[in-house]
Amino acid sequence: MKTLIQTVLLGASLLAGSAALAADAPSDPKKQTAWGLYLSAQEAHDMEMSGGDAVLFVDVREPIEIMFTGFTDVVDVNVPFMLANPSKWNPKKPVLAMEKNPGFAQGILDALAERGLDKSAPVILMCRSGGTRGAPSAKALEGLGLEKVYVVVDGFEGSTDKANPKGPWRTVNGWKNAGLPWSYKLNPEKIYTRPAQ
Repeated sequence: MKTLIQTVLLGASLLAGSAALAADAPSDPKKQTAWGLYLSAQEAHDMEMSGGDAVLFVDVREPIEIMFTGFTDVVDVNVPFMLANPSKWNPKKPVLAMEKNPGFAQGILDALAERGLDKSAPVILMCRSGGTRGAPSAKALEGLGLEKVYVVVDGFEGSTDKANPKGPWRTVNGWKNAGLPWSYKLNPEKIYTRPAQ
């Protein structure tokens, strides 16, 4: 349950240090959001640690992806923006088709309510690299009355180093590369599970 002191302190720190808690806006318009609020992985970590129960930190990756790339228990909840469909193949790539999670927006609203937070609470969204799901997941929340939706611009794994002689590994920026806490162990209380059919 959030406390009044945490809320006041978080609000004061956001107002006083908004420049300190703001990564540069992505140059690609597809990666920009209506809120214009962007954080590096380190800034997201710091905001979650200082805001405590007054912030909702969401991992928007597919749970299957998380199993193989790792997870940080610092996030409050995993609400995937896209879900793998095991009955469809993506003809453009050698992978299963990914489809928008129809329950994504409601999942965010439910996560806020479960924590006793209203729509004025900061919501932080983190995907793998900050690119293909960061801004689109934020755009899916437009029109819901949320006041502060942040996107982690470098994501959980960061950007690829195309100059790496071993291949385009994700070794540039991101949660893992910043040395922030993570593990291959998943917290079953935080990971999304599909409803039984």
